[in-house]
Amino acid sequence: MGEGDWAIDPKASHLSYVSIKAGEIAEANRFDTVSGGVSADGTARLEVALASVNTGIEIRDQRMRDIFFQVAEFPTAVVTAQLDPAQFAALDVGTAMVQPLTAKLELKGMEADVDARVQVARVSEDRVIATTIQPIIITTDMFGLTDELGELRALAQLPSISPAVPVTFTLAFQR
Repeated sequence: MGEGDWAIDPKASHLSYVSIKAGEIAEANRFDTVSGGVSADGTARLEVALASVNTGIEIRDQRMRDIFFQVAEFPTAVVTAQLDPAQFAALDVGTAMVQPLTAKLELKGMEADVDARVQVARVSEDRVIATTIQPIIITTDMFGLTDELGELRALAQLPSISPAVPVTFTLAFQR
């Protein structure tokens, strides 16, 4: 990374989603491996290692990797956005701002725009924390995953799995 670039601190960053099955059973899930950063010109990139999906149940993780995400062919999801670096440079240590953000999410070779409201806090001169202040709703039809969801539902012998999942994140950036 170059001068003025910010790198994601993967140990302090979290990307989570909630799946809902059988109409009423909500389960918290996460991805354990994220990377990326923001360059000095404001180009932001988040890479999610889809094989790091963690549902808390190994057989479900394996099905998510093999059937839903097909990680052998599509190992990562990538989020990109363009930020205004001057706006963030002006953020004083100990202060925060809420920023609407439109990002492009690439998953399984398909792209979709996603909107988020993000709180950005400057916790030190060289550390920033970005957190969603409301969940981002991702649906299977955005990425052609409806058939894969149906296959997971059939394997698990469930009456339903919601095609919409709320996603939240906390990303720590260090320079």
